[in-house]
Amino acid sequence: MRVVCVGHVNWDVTLRVDRLPRADDEAQVRGRSEGGGGSAANAAAALAMLSCEARLFGSVGDDDVGEMARSGLEAVGVETRLKPVAGEETTRKYVLVDADGEVAVLFDPGRRLTDRSYDGVLEHADLLFVTDREAAEIHASVPWKVTKHGDSGATLACPDGRFDHAGYGLSSVDSTGAGDAFAAGFLVAWLDGGDPKRALSVANACGAVAANDRGPRPDLSWERVEAVMP
Repeated sequence: MRVVCVGHVNWDVTLRVDRLPRADDEAQVRGRSEGGGGSAANAAAALAMLSCEARLFGSVGDDDVGEMARSGLEAVGVETRLKPVAGEETTRKYVLVDADGEVAVLFDPGRRLTDRSYDGVLEHADLLFVTDREAAEIHASVPWKVTKHGDSGATLACPDGRFDHAGYGLSSVDSTGAGDAFAAGFLVAWLDGGDPKRALSVANACGAVAANDRGPRPDLSWERVEAVMP
């Protein structure tokens, strides 16, 4: 089974804070870590860890962290097709993680959902993953649509009907990358047989494992995933 991923490859700087600051507020940094990130890159890494042949197309800057991002992906089995952009830096993502695993994200260069147009892509899509917030902003009719509800599970609408999964209730350490692991788990199970209930169950288990690890790239294996599932 081969899955081709196209999209963001970032370098993540994670700051663990005592709480997420509000306006005119401050927080104390309790720890710091760095590593590869980006939604497409994280999904490709998760797919490779789940024994899927994953290939990633994207771009990085012509800097050291771009090369480190590439090396990290290849180390877990991802076949990379990353184009270095001359004179540019690899996108940095700064992630604040509080004691409950909730996150706030800053991008350099910054980008927002409302700055993007997906019309030319969505009309060709068979499967779409969205969060509750994204579902309110992206209105598309696709055969398979998965709406993620964070630690409350997910809902799948597809030709076979509507399926809900309440999640597995594991404590969240860091939700960064949990949605990417969720998508990878769904794709692997869906492409392996197409059973919607199993795909949703595997996806939620992968998301739970990821949220219970620190950083955007959890140690995702079938052994850990199946240990979560009943």
